[in-house]
Amino acid sequence: MASKHILILLAIALPVLISAKDFMVGDHTGWTINFDYQTWAEDKEFYVGDKLIFSYPVGSHNVFKVNGTGFQNCIKPALSEALISGNDTIVLATPGRKWYICGVGQHCASGGQKLFIVVNAVAMSPGASPSQSFGAPTQALPATGSANGVVLASFQSILAMALAIFFVTAV
Repeated sequence: MASKHILILLAIALPVLISAKDFMVGDHTGWTINFDYQTWAEDKEFYVGDKLIFSYPVGSHNVFKVNGTGFQNCIKPALSEALISGNDTIVLATPGRKWYICGVGQHCASGGQKLFIVVNAVAMSPGASPSQSFGAPTQALPATGSANGVVLASFQSILAMALAIFFVTAV
């Protein structure tokens, strides 16, 4: 009986694990000032389970997750909430609107260092047509040119197959 529950959980969780992608924010430019992050994001589909990676020189920038008002007005939260590693990874755990800003100096207000995305609940199959979420246009285009996404997806596919074989043979 317990093995049936495990199989059901795997059937639900594995598609998310297999389809999760890593997005290097700003691609090769990274997280910096004077870059159009809205243009960068507009041809990408973000789903629960995907990861945003903010890459920047340590001490030059930071990352804050904010709400819509904080985004519009570049209001940074308490400094203790800042991500400061220079290679910050955020797992997109819930669907909906997400806002991120840099809280260093005027990087958000004058330098345009802010990102708004919409995270979709469930990844679609390649043949499915994209839907409109919160009025934001979506397109079914490749998520990233980063090799990280390819390596991660391959590893997750192999892991998923190994787990499936293990649980099928255990039943």
